[in-house]
Amino acid sequence: MITVDVQKQLGAFRLDVQFEADRETVVLFGRSGSGKSRTLAAIGGLMRPDSGTIVVGGRTVFDSAGHIDVPAQQRNLGYLFQQIALFPHMTADENIAYALTGWSREARARRVEELKELLRIEDLGGRYPDRMSGGQQQRVALARALARPVEALLLDEPFSALDEALREDLRAELLRLRSELDVPVICVTHDLREAHLLADRIAVVEEGRVLQFDPRSEVFQHPASRRTAELTGVRNIFPARGLGGSRVEIDGVAFEVATPVADGALLDVCIRSERCLLRRIEPSEALPPNCFVADITSELAFGNSYTLRFEPVGTGPAVEVEVSSHPYDVLGIASRKRWVVDLPATDLHVMPRG
Repeated sequence: MITVDVQKQLGAFRLDVQFEADRETVVLFGRSGSGKSRTLAAIGGLMRPDSGTIVVGGRTVFDSAGHIDVPAQQRNLGYLFQQIALFPHMTADENIAYALTGWSREARARRVEELKELLRIEDLGGRYPDRMSGGQQQRVALARALARPVEALLLDEPFSALDEALREDLRAELLRLRSELDVPVICVTHDLREAHLLADRIAVVEEGRVLQFDPRSEVFQHPASRRTAELTGVRNIFPARGLGGSRVEIDGVAFEVATPVADGALLDVCIRSERCLLRRIEPSEALPPNCFVADITSELAFGNSYTLRFEPVGTGPAVEVEVSSHPYDVLGIASRKRWVVDLPATDLHVMPRG
């Protein structure tokens, strides 16, 4: 278990973060310069906060009031940086064993073999870093970070320098390892997909503050604010006015929502692009609730999905819809530009304005 509550003034930038991590993967997610890596550095003992506390495995490693600041090498933490930094003159075995100073030769050899088996790098033992791929180097670096028993594993953008195929492999490797490592994992990333794949809980960080700290599904489906929604990839965010009950008005159209709202309340309402639906019904028919007529004004194909931009015919909001390639083909979207767009009430998330 790790608990973090620290503050640090860094010129005009103030870091002020609070979160905790149990036996889970917590992702610190945000844009570059938001304070994620600084937070990790504080946990690892590489940066001294001005105030606050850090507790690792029930042991206080930093407490400004109690004048406690345990050195980095005594915090029992595994730390993996973006820059791999293996010793170029050492083999994989020697790099891994470097962290085992004070162990007997037999214990060192046994631990190195355990880690190579865990990370599936048994055949790399005698190789030097320049004879390894980027993914192999990162696995060796991870083994080195785990060489000593650790209370937690800290990962600072560990895969960002690798190509996408290698990143996919190492993300899968980390997910596999997570089930075998009975310690908290704290991972810094600005990659939205990586955050979604790896996290049990996500701390969304902006300008040195945690905007939201919740389970992954809660952060993505129910962002706490417009800014959190923007940072987590929500493209459809609409100013709205409460109509009372569970109804809001967006650009002249009344929509049912799943949350009771006050009449006249100023709100923001959002929906993820992949949760919007398209209906093949004639506009002359009576429209079901939460539907409006719109035309496709642009589309972008990427991999196995299409991103469609709709402008309303009459009243209604402009909206972005993401459709996978199979329904795109089955519905014949390429040959038809006018559709009825359906924004399901259960997927419309209501937030306070501002």
